[in-house]
Amino acid sequence: MTEVPSERLQVAMLTREYPPEVYGGAGVHVEHLARSLASLVDLTVHCQRADRGAETPSQPPVVAHRPWDVLTGANEALRVLSTDLSMTEAVGGAQLVHSHTWYANLAGHLSSLLYGVPHVMTAHSLEPLRPWKAEQLGGGYTLSSWCERTAILAAAAVVAVSNGMKADILACYPEVSPDRVHVIYNGIDADLYRPDPGRDVLDRYGIDPSRPSVVFVGRVTRQKGLPVLLRAAGLFDPGVQLVLCAGQPDTAELQAEVTGLVDRLRSTRGGVIWIPGMLAKPEVVQILSHATVFVCPSEYEPLGIVNLEAMACGAAVVASNVGGIPEVVADGVTGLIVPPRDEAALAAAVNALVREPDRAASLGARGRERAMAEFSWARVAAETADLYARLAGR
Repeated sequence: MTEVPSERLQVAMLTREYPPEVYGGAGVHVEHLARSLASLVDLTVHCQRADRGAETPSQPPVVAHRPWDVLTGANEALRVLSTDLSMTEAVGGAQLVHSHTWYANLAGHLSSLLYGVPHVMTAHSLEPLRPWKAEQLGGGYTLSSWCERTAILAAAAVVAVSNGMKADILACYPEVSPDRVHVIYNGIDADLYRPDPGRDVLDRYGIDPSRPSVVFVGRVTRQKGLPVLLRAAGLFDPGVQLVLCAGQPDTAELQAEVTGLVDRLRSTRGGVIWIPGMLAKPEVVQILSHATVFVCPSEYEPLGIVNLEAMACGAAVVASNVGGIPEVVADGVTGLIVPPRDEAALAAAVNALVREPDRAASLGARGRERAMAEFSWARVAAETADLYARLAGR
């Protein structure tokens, strides 16, 4: 465990998402990392958009930054850049800045230039590997790509959330020296994500606990591969329920595509349950706890916190062989790994576990053991604080 100096290092963490506005894995990461780091460094979180609640003993102080009013109606990427400038102005007393995602990377880079402090950036994803973001951001995708590239080439350290992510960073940005890229895995709160035997949430959403269920949790975005799952589901055994906890579409066009696929699937089979809103964590936990199989059909996934969440709840996982997923889901031990975008292979893996529920339960139990043993947030925070200390000369 990292020893805390008598005068703690002053760190500003820069992020788009922070509770209660968390909609993706990066937001989950920042929420838990900040909580665990608060006892190791003097931490202030700078986030974007709505004001957050007051500081509590378990959470560091939080400052929210809003886009400039003069940019109301402008491209969203341009509005984000205005919050980056506000963040930069506000972190003048920090001895180190740590940014997460392109939304805050430019603020980290500018802060490093302006105040002469180290900038650490965590790469949760890479813009060159997400070309579908152009559908969502339009010309703003060029701006987001520029922010990421500018920051990653200059950062004192780049944190990759998996070895697969480190390889992607070095492939996309060969100018970055490998010794500046540090692998620190994501974590999981195994006390929050733990098997829940209750059934009230299942009843609320019409999920039949007597039937096998295949569960997806994620945003409606190209990255998560939901259309692949919906096409593969036509090959699932007839008795299988498909539970889709899927909301926040990137674009209206993608929402229409997914809606059409769901409607087509419902015309051929029953047990297709789509929950489009953002669920509370306890609701997700109960649904995962009763899942026969959790499916992650992502086309791109640096690590995939959602797989850790499912494993911690005791669900067997079927996931794509992309990014850092194979570093989390041990093939044949805690789940099954399948080729990305291979609908037949995905359906075959799901059916294999549905037909062998004891095997699925065994994989799920080993998955929880692995999540608790190897992916704690205390470990993530300790490794992060050690990196800070080295960069700050502590």
